[in-house]
Amino acid sequence: MDVSLCRAVSITPEASSRAPLPIRGGRIGASLAARAYRVDLRDHLIFPGLINAHEHLHLNTVPPLNAGAPFPNSYAWIAAFQAHFDDPAVIAALRVPKALRLRHGALKNLLAGATCVAHHDPWHAALDATNFPVALLRDFGWSYALGWPGYGPPAAQSFAATPADRPWLIHLAEGTDAIAQAELAELDHLGCLAPNSVLVHGVGLRERDVDRVIASGAAVVWCPGSNRALLGRSLDPRRLCAAGRLALGSDSRLSGARDLLDEMRGVAERGELAPAHLLGLVTTQAARILRLLSRGSLAPGAPADLVIVEDRGGEARSLVEIERSRIRAVVRDGVPRIADPDFAEWFAATGTAAVPVMLDGKPKLLAAPLAEPALIALEPGLERVADRSERDVGRQARSH
Repeated sequence: MDVSLCRAVSITPEASSRAPLPIRGGRIGASLAARAYRVDLRDHLIFPGLINAHEHLHLNTVPPLNAGAPFPNSYAWIAAFQAHFDDPAVIAALRVPKALRLRHGALKNLLAGATCVAHHDPWHAALDATNFPVALLRDFGWSYALGWPGYGPPAAQSFAATPADRPWLIHLAEGTDAIAQAELAELDHLGCLAPNSVLVHGVGLRERDVDRVIASGAAVVWCPGSNRALLGRSLDPRRLCAAGRLALGSDSRLSGARDLLDEMRGVAERGELAPAHLLGLVTTQAARILRLLSRGSLAPGAPADLVIVEDRGGEARSLVEIERSRIRAVVRDGVPRIADPDFAEWFAATGTAAVPVMLDGKPKLLAAPLAEPALIALEPGLERVADRSERDVGRQARSH
């Protein structure tokens, strides 16, 4: 099915094009067939699907740990969390099958425009499902953290087994104390600091450590919401961003913001980065750092993963400063997955059944494969219209 869209936002030169954006076979095309289905997107902007560079997909329904003072490092938070496992709400959340929790984490990302995610945990068979809601980073190496060797492969062994052209991920310097500050030197001593090293969090990196990261060609994934919640502060992103060595992640709702859009909006509101630079962290820079060379842009041959919003003036701000309910459509492989009701013909043209839902009080259409009742039930703010109508009828009956 060929589709013609416009107006597309080009991330690398900061400009936009009003020319038609052709989609052929689920990818951005160089040309378009004469009989293509056409979507009129005047007064709209089309962005590449966002890349979430760090997520724990299966943890988004687990209630966060209520703590007073910030923790000195993530290991102290992990130790404190052990008692939290006895909380009935945590027990109930973890009883949900992991395969369903993984799909829910993916759906959470998709609703906020993230169509590709780096999941930083052991691989699970559910991630290989053909109808998984988002694309995933694959063929990468990882270790969990230097100070928690019992979970995931050992750092040196995993790094050595990872090809130099594939990313290698590790939580590093997730803290504000001497333990966190010492981790970069330890990683370098192990021989694991290289251009394909992707260091998640990096709060404990000092100025000279940032110099070392940039000189090595490594990169950092910044998760400011999680950092502020657990540690009381985050890193200064400016030098790493300017060097092209920074991407953005949401971690999970267990510690971070609701989704990647909330992370972006928080950064913009605090004035930590300009919207145009922030947009690069979830598109071109993330794609380069994670070696996802076909993603993060609207170049011919790239997957037709798109985020469509109304043009509110100022291209980056049109996406950076909105909530998920104001996204007009999120598209994967040229097919709408969630969209406003006036895009119903686009669903039909691609042969995709759509289910009416409400997202944060706004009517939407959700692709039927994503509308499993058990999956929708896990996502606050998302409900099927039929389910809502039945509840309204029940309330009215009880009131009489």
